[in-house]
Amino acid sequence: MEKQQIIEKAKDKLAPLETGNVYDFIQNFSLQSVTDHPWVILVFLFVAFYAFVKRSKFILLFLFSAIAIMLLVRFTLTPDVVGGELNVTATLPFVGGGLAIGGALIYLTFIKQD
Repeated sequence: MEKQQIIEKAKDKLAPLETGNVYDFIQNFSLQSVTDHPWVILVFLFVAFYAFVKRSKFILLFLFSAIAIMLLVRFTLTPDVVGGELNVTATLPFVGGGLAIGGALIYLTFIKQD
């Protein structure tokens, strides 16, 4: 019985990290919702501090890509597009933004030299 209780507690603790919940958070995030969850801010600040202290290019690129993908999902995949049918006018901004992010990452990683 104890093992089952541990599994149930783990399910309850990990429920906010389900894909649907993460997508809803990204889709509806605002400054107020981010400040309601201080762990998001603390993790971001810790990773950013480590990246600046160690001058790690890859961690800074990871932060850039994570923020860019969050903004891309926020502004291109509106709830009416996700729930409705896919058409070209709805997916072109998402594809264009993804290509821009990928191009920036490739440029900063492989082409630009320090």
